[in-house]
Amino acid sequence: MLSAFGHNPTFAVRQYEGDVQFDPENPTSAALTMKISAPSLDLIDDVSGDDRREILRVMHEQVLEDDKYPTIVYECPNSAASVKKNGDGQFEVRLDGTLTLHHVTRPQPLTARVSGNQAMLRANGEFSVKQSDYGINPVSAAGGTIKVKDELKCAFDLVARPPGS
Repeated sequence: MLSAFGHNPTFAVRQYEGDVQFDPENPTSAALTMKISAPSLDLIDDVSGDDRREILRVMHEQVLEDDKYPTIVYECPNSAASVKKNGDGQFEVRLDGTLTLHHVTRPQPLTARVSGNQAMLRANGEFSVKQSDYGINPVSAAGGTIKVKDELKCAFDLVARPPGS
């Protein structure tokens, strides 16, 4: 989310929960709900302690304001999914869901590559989000050396298992 000293740091979500519905025999019934704990976002790049603290402080306090908006939610009901089966047992899934970020809900399409069986489902893909679409003003810190870009690149690689497994 932040670009420090010309570097584009990478963040990981440490706490999330979700519900995935996907039946390979009826793939158009796909649905997803994902809830992310905004305070759990963590910088995973190797940066100095002072830079790490400042980047995290700016992200949590000024950008996400996660004390006021602690949850990020993506929701896609099963009527908003389209699925194309690839010949290799994988699926190309398009979800026309909504993203709630900073207490603003907007349409957010996602495309994912999905594979799996009855015991496990794996999905991965990428999407972009403009902070300004969610009422977040790009900020800078440390005399302008840490700058927030408006457009964020987000990538995901998720594994889901049935309850109790």
